[in-house]
Amino acid sequence: MAQARVKARSPRRGLVFGERFSVFAESLLTGVWIAVACLGVVTYPAAFAAGARHLRRRTTHEGGGLREFVTDFRAALRGGWVVGLLGWGAVVAVWVDVMAARAGIPGGRFVGAVGILALIALVVACLRAAAVWTPGASWRALLADAGRRTVLDPAGTFLVVCGLAVVVLSAMFVAPLAVPVLGAVAAAAVAVEERYRHR
Repeated sequence: MAQARVKARSPRRGLVFGERFSVFAESLLTGVWIAVACLGVVTYPAAFAAGARHLRRRTTHEGGGLREFVTDFRAALRGGWVVGLLGWGAVVAVWVDVMAARAGIPGGRFVGAVGILALIALVVACLRAAAVWTPGASWRALLADAGRRTVLDPAGTFLVVCGLAVVVLSAMFVAPLAVPVLGAVAAAAVAVEERYRHR
């Protein structure tokens, strides 16, 4: 009797494992698409938005592929390039703070540390905004809401930061690994937003 139950359950477990592995494999492929779409320097918010939407479709068993990713990328790029430009501006500002801290300016270390933490929070908010992007959505509204969720959901924020740390470590050890792992970061942001929505 017990053996019959184990046999009855094992195909279901196999299906669940296969489904999870296929989502993981899809996220790695999506990471390659995101990396290519990020080559435009200011296009990274749109790239992550398109990648996240593709992964949302994949997890809900809707159709979608590279063509839909490109369509979403073009739609997200309409306002997303401004977000990308502002993001690079924030990076430059933090870099100046860090250089000031290294130069020994009084209070420079504190300002540099605050700047780095603010930049990390900004990156997380951008990823969380991209994770819920839909065509026609306002990036300003998405970022404002994502900023609130970044503060109100510290556990989710921590998970996204861990995903970013995996990308950085992958790039440090084997640089090409950082490319597919970008998709895992997008998947993590999508999962965090789903978790927050169901709370």
